[in-house]
Amino acid sequence: MNHVLKMFDLTGRSALITGSSTGIGFALARGLGAAGARVILNGRNEARLRDAVARLREEGITAEAASFDVTSPPEVSAAIDRIEKEIAPIDILVNNAGMQRRAPLEEFSHEQWRELMQTNVDSVFLVGQAVARFMIERGAGKIVNICSVQSELGRPNIAAYTATKGAVKMLTKGMAIDWGQHGIQVNGLGPGYFKTELTQALVDDATFSKWLIGRTPSRRWGDVEDLVGAAVFLASDASKFVNGHILYVDGGVTATL
Repeated sequence: MNHVLKMFDLTGRSALITGSSTGIGFALARGLGAAGARVILNGRNEARLRDAVARLREEGITAEAASFDVTSPPEVSAAIDRIEKEIAPIDILVNNAGMQRRAPLEEFSHEQWRELMQTNVDSVFLVGQAVARFMIERGAGKIVNICSVQSELGRPNIAAYTATKGAVKMLTKGMAIDWGQHGIQVNGLGPGYFKTELTQALVDDATFSKWLIGRTPSRRWGDVEDLVGAAVFLASDASKFVNGHILYVDGGVTATL
């Protein structure tokens, strides 16, 4: 049994989690840190980022901050070089940064489209590529891209978001194919509907919540802590022969019509 538990132990490893000041990203950082990893939090709001790091350190987690724009190629390149040289080699990358914009597709502006694509897709490519170059040199690494049930399913007024998350799913598979030969496993984590700051309006919408809970086999909204076990699995040796897979943590939403 000790051998089995050891496979999930992240002690001695460093993990960069993008978009991790709040919400799902923060929960994943906390979970990886609790499993033993040194976590590097990322965000553009430096005050919020410092607060998140302080909260984790109060819990005994080794945490660092790296504030940079994940959609800017020069910033990404400089930040990853700095982390690798001044903090620690990145053993685990969680590409979590993302955003949502809701509007009927015929009213969706080009500016909104580009903003979503840059934040949700370009960031995964840019940060993933920059980190993978170092992982390739070391012959090992774990990359977890945050997908969504919208990588598989559509809903009204979020066609653009669905397009981005479908792209992340296929980019994940492409990364796994290209980088698997270098000892890197790249997988996706697909959350269902979770209670976060970004979904609070939907949580508070009694009609929507009733519909969602009725459609979800587990009959509830997800709590961010529900994602931690899956994230630790994908970041650890327990998944060393899992590559190019999308693990949906959705209470069964993708399994039912």
